[in-house]
Amino acid sequence: MSAILVLLPVLPGGSGAFLAVAGRRTRGFAPGAAVAVAAVTLVLAVAAAVTRPEVSVPLFAGLRSGAAIDGLSAVMAVTVAAVTLAVLGYAAGEMRDEESRGRFFGLMLLFAGSMLVTVTAADLALLLMAWEVMGAMSYALIGFWWRAPERVTAADVAFVTTRAGDLGLYLSAGVAVAATGSLGLAGLPDAARPWRDLAAAGIVLAALGKSAQLPFSFWLSRAMAGPSAVSALLHSATMVAAGAYLLLRTQPLLAATGWAAALVSWTGALTALALGAVAVAQRDLKQLLAASTCAQIGFMVLAAGAGAVAGGAAHLVAHAAVKSLLFLGAGAWLAALGTKDMGELHGAARRFPLVGVAFAVGGLALAGLPPFSLWVTKEAVLAVVADESAPLHLVSYAAALLATAYAVKAVVAVWLPADAATRHHTERPGTGRVGLLERLPMPALALVAALFGLVGLPAAFSGWSRLAGGPAHPGPGLAALLLSGVLAVAVALAVRVAMPLVRRRRLAAPGVLREWLLLERGARAVVWRPLVALARALARFDDRVIDGFVGSVPRVGVGLAALTRRRLEKPVDGAVRLVAAGAAGLGALARRPQTGQVHTYFAQVAVALLVLAVVVALVV
Repeated sequence: MSAILVLLPVLPGGSGAFLAVAGRRTRGFAPGAAVAVAAVTLVLAVAAAVTRPEVSVPLFAGLRSGAAIDGLSAVMAVTVAAVTLAVLGYAAGEMRDEESRGRFFGLMLLFAGSMLVTVTAADLALLLMAWEVMGAMSYALIGFWWRAPERVTAADVAFVTTRAGDLGLYLSAGVAVAATGSLGLAGLPDAARPWRDLAAAGIVLAALGKSAQLPFSFWLSRAMAGPSAVSALLHSATMVAAGAYLLLRTQPLLAATGWAAALVSWTGALTALALGAVAVAQRDLKQLLAASTCAQIGFMVLAAGAGAVAGGAAHLVAHAAVKSLLFLGAGAWLAALGTKDMGELHGAARRFPLVGVAFAVGGLALAGLPPFSLWVTKEAVLAVVADESAPLHLVSYAAALLATAYAVKAVVAVWLPADAATRHHTERPGTGRVGLLERLPMPALALVAALFGLVGLPAAFSGWSRLAGGPAHPGPGLAALLLSGVLAVAVALAVRVAMPLVRRRRLAAPGVLREWLLLERGARAVVWRPLVALARALARFDDRVIDGFVGSVPRVGVGLAALTRRRLEKPVDGAVRLVAAGAAGLGALARRPQTGQVHTYFAQVAVALLVLAVVVALVV
């Protein structure tokens, strides 16, 4: 059975390495081969979830490393494999004309393989290896079109930011060996203080950086520079989800420290609130989805801190289906219409009905509207948070209502009919079509987005909790579900009514009732303007403080180098030259007695013995 666990990451990783190295020589068969490998990987993931294999090998100095499948990792392995298959199927159409598609599909398979190692790793050594490969693949995929400097810059920002957080895992690995003599994740909660706190601090730092939580959220918006398929995979089931998964996996460690659980909970809640406000203010569809990813991952991070592992895992799976579906829809419209500006996408859903319906299902699920999946999974998290802290629950619930606002805004924008107010200044020429391969994965993802919430219903949640593990908590109550559903519907209707009013600068006809004008002004004053002001303030903080700090690091390094060169280079060089000159002088002196004449050597020995005799006589 352990062979299945070995093949699970090795098959996509090895195939991806071959395609990436072979490059253009594989562009003819790379898409089909990648989809076939992803399909077999999904079968292996299901088999591993059923059989629950384990594997362990000696590492060094008596340490061991290995992987194992339990309930939580089984859920994640199947999710990663399924989303990878859907995204690669879409990419086979999106990248049909790309010369470097062999390299692209190779990197995507390597990306998925590293994530599969991440979710099955039982110790920090294997986790670190996969974590590093995943970061390197994300850098290569975000900057895939490397001839565009802005795309390479976006990849640099993502790589450097996440790598800064990744240093925490190295700290945790060192602490684990010092405290427990092992690299296993399971033994960390039992470590003594302060080792346990240091290990938790390192894991929290790495997870928040990878999952683009505050204060690291800024890198994710720049990651939109890659192909749409990369955004779909990165935002749904791989890199950004990896940090949330790690926190869910190490929830006992967070709970054992106390402070780490509270820090993680509040970070997740505040990220969901702040980035939800940023999403509401966006006009770029892909940037709205990027901000919503940070916000929705925030609910999973919140779940890890609050101990709602089952609810957080359910939310992670449902979000993976929803977000991959939404990014594929946005990418299809970008390719077909040449724009991702929501003002220019009016009528897009009507022009391409299958994409529009699938996008609507994903958007309404993201909004938390009943009966779609995130309505139930989000409430499964909030039900536990309500028992932990009333202020935390209030912030989280406000973030959930913001999610309804930005998700409904996106759905309404693409379903509004095209009219005179719709601009037509596209970013690039569109193809005017959405191919079969791009459309094929969307119905399946929409089905999961609609129905996966069934695991969170009271009748099924106990079984799901046993599968996902973590502390035992009851599922979301029926009354809480109904209340959250009613509030979400109310917010959705308010957004639907307010959007056209906010969009129009003046009334379309004199017969419109005066109260509609009052509603427009009230919506702008009470809802829209505060949200826009908050989003702009966050953007200024990002640009001036966070970006300023990142930019100051190389400037400080260059300044220290210049100072060192001016103040230390000449004295050090002078000292080196002095030592060299002294050594050369001593060498010249040492060569003088070397005449090659035997009687001279005897005379030198006699003089030396005479001097030695004098010294001995004086000392004695």
